[in-house]
Amino acid sequence: MAQSLTLIQRFVIHKPPRHTSSSFKVMVPRFQSRVPRSTDLSERPGAQDLAPGSHRLGALGPPEPRSGRVRSAAMAPAEKERQTARGAADLDQRPPLGVCNLTGERLPVLPASSPRVPPPAAPSGRGCTSGPGLRGKRAGPGERGGHWNDAELHSGIIWHLDSIISKALKLLTDNMQVTFCRLRTHQWCFILFNVILFHALLFGADFVEEYFLRALPYVDMKVLEIKDKARKLNVEPLRSNLSKYYILSQSEVCKGKNIFLLSLIFSSPGNGTRRDLIRKTWGNVTSVQGHHILTLFALGMPVLVTTQQEIDEESHKNNDIIEGIFLDTSENQTLKIITMMQWVVTFCPNALFILKVDEEMFVNLPSLVDYLLNLKEHLEDIYVGRVIHQDTPNRDSNSQEFVPFSKYPEKYYPDYCSGEAFIMSQDVARMMYVVFNEVPVMVPADVFVGICAKSIGLIPIHSSRFSGKKHIRYNRCCYKFIFTSLETTDAEMPLAWEEISSGKECSLFETYYGLISCKLLTYLDSFKRFHMNTIKNYDMYFGD
Repeated sequence: MAQSLTLIQRFVIHKPPRHTSSSFKVMVPRFQSRVPRSTDLSERPGAQDLAPGSHRLGALGPPEPRSGRVRSAAMAPAEKERQTARGAADLDQRPPLGVCNLTGERLPVLPASSPRVPPPAAPSGRGCTSGPGLRGKRAGPGERGGHWNDAELHSGIIWHLDSIISKALKLLTDNMQVTFCRLRTHQWCFILFNVILFHALLFGADFVEEYFLRALPYVDMKVLEIKDKARKLNVEPLRSNLSKYYILSQSEVCKGKNIFLLSLIFSSPGNGTRRDLIRKTWGNVTSVQGHHILTLFALGMPVLVTTQQEIDEESHKNNDIIEGIFLDTSENQTLKIITMMQWVVTFCPNALFILKVDEEMFVNLPSLVDYLLNLKEHLEDIYVGRVIHQDTPNRDSNSQEFVPFSKYPEKYYPDYCSGEAFIMSQDVARMMYVVFNEVPVMVPADVFVGICAKSIGLIPIHSSRFSGKKHIRYNRCCYKFIFTSLETTDAEMPLAWEEISSGKECSLFETYYGLISCKLLTYLDSFKRFHMNTIKNYDMYFGD
């Protein structure tokens, strides 16, 4: 126990903190750490080594200088005894550990360099006798005058350690509060920066695509000639040969009507259930803000005769199906585009805008009409959708979309609108019909339209509110803002249309939250789809 206390005492006295102020040093002589409790030299082991200059206890006094007189190898016994007595007297004049000072206050046990705020001194009434000199004695029988026993020494050290720790913790807490206030400002700046970065990544791409990647249209003599041909286009030969191009034409559906938007829904012949669902939801809209809307379905010929009979019955009931004379397959989608644009310029020339949309899409017609009304000052040269930039031709000869160099030698396709949904004005449809024969057909249908647009000097307009090939997770306020969403299920479509057409408006905050939710979930779905496609490709590779 005595050895442990001695080690603690040495640590407290001889291991001060590195960064402390000298103004708070407690005046405790450093030699106390090496002074035994007893002042009786006869009771101390090795008392004969306490002479000045001794290497065992050099702290009691500086060694004599080596210069000057030469120390004798053997010291006389009398001289040695006198020096020992003088050392003992000096020790008795120094205050031992925890004794009282001149005023009767007990000296604290603290290192030579203490924390900034010194702990309070022990009260003078705790066993201290006030008296002159540094040799205040401790009152109490059975104890050596002026010295503590082991228990009191231990309690004194613990008390001072607790005081030091409490003061240090208080100082540390105060510094942490100041530091936290400083860091809190940096944290707010960091949070603000991340919020701005988050919005830049989320909405910045749409902003850049819509406003900075928009090229200017160009006009040359060839474009002027095409526009002149489009204005003078004679469609009477087409009217007189309906049976040559169409099985079901609906030639009288646009007659005498001022149609603001004509929706041509490209549908598969055998998918009558989907067409019925569209008729009950967004395809049921006939007017938006007083502007007339017409919705028709564009089909090709089915392979089965029974399917054709079902289409005939459906057309007789609804009068909204246009069926061309060609097989409705993936290879004939470009031919389907040509046939339907031909029908538009022939039988519905009074339609101001034409919406081409696939049956898998959900369309928010009120939002789309509101967007088109803002373009009313520029009713011509409209070709708008989700623009695909620098798409490359498929050079894989084993693919169904293979495009040989002989048909299209360029490295990139021109900018075009994604074929899931896009809008063009009536004058653009007529100009494209003029140049249809000049464009190679062995390209995807949406690329075909983009090449035709380039040949007439037209640049597509990008709008991020078209979903393109992405499915937008349903959110009421998000769906009230966007134009289209791909792969809307039969369960989602009625719910989406009911909430959109209910008339309940969304606040700015609700729209903002809805757009963020839609975009984040859409990106997650895209990542999952990409991951699944990667796994499938690896399976096919290792399977081969």
